[in-house]
Amino acid sequence: MYTLFGGGYTRAHMTEMVFAEVQVPFEVKLVDTLKGENRTPKFLEINPTGFVPVLRTPDGKVLFETAAINLYLAELHGAGLLAPSIDDPDRGLFLSSLFYITDELEPTLKRYFYPNRYGVRKSDELKIREKSLDTICNILGFINEHLTNAGPFHLGNRYSLVDLVLSFWMNSIMDKNKVLHFHAINRCVNRVEVRPSLQKLFLDLKERTEAYSDIDRRGERIP
Repeated sequence: MYTLFGGGYTRAHMTEMVFAEVQVPFEVKLVDTLKGENRTPKFLEINPTGFVPVLRTPDGKVLFETAAINLYLAELHGAGLLAPSIDDPDRGLFLSSLFYITDELEPTLKRYFYPNRYGVRKSDELKIREKSLDTICNILGFINEHLTNAGPFHLGNRYSLVDLVLSFWMNSIMDKNKVLHFHAINRCVNRVEVRPSLQKLFLDLKERTEAYSDIDRRGERIP
């Protein structure tokens, strides 16, 4: 059986969504990042980078990097549902769209969620977050234009891992009012959220996002 290390308000929740879609059994080992459990010697023996999620496969191999884990599961178990095969005409657009989110959107989101990691003074954090959100909106503008012209999903009428990943991040953004005008994105997200295998997980994500927002509003620094 697969073992997923993560839980809580982390990208491991996204991997749980992938598992739900491919319908493969797994177990979760909670790693509380708010308590720094991802930096303990015990966890660093599993993943020396100190990040979650981490996936231990049934044959004992350890995989890290969320996008790699999700793509691995989608290709191995998804039977073409989440990831077009290598000879599929949609493969190129799928990879471009997925890596655009991974390479452009996610690093900016990290600065948005954890501004304390990128500034010298606490007084810098608000400006870092505001600037990050501006960049996030610019990136979302490009995605929104693509979905407006080619939607409702990134691959037209074909749902894929790209739409799942985008939906996860849109539900994680705390400043909801700043992204309401991306109508094509929101239509895509709405279609993903109502998938029977994902409904409960998205409800859980909304609750976790609100809990994280409460921590943030209290001014507590996230490690």
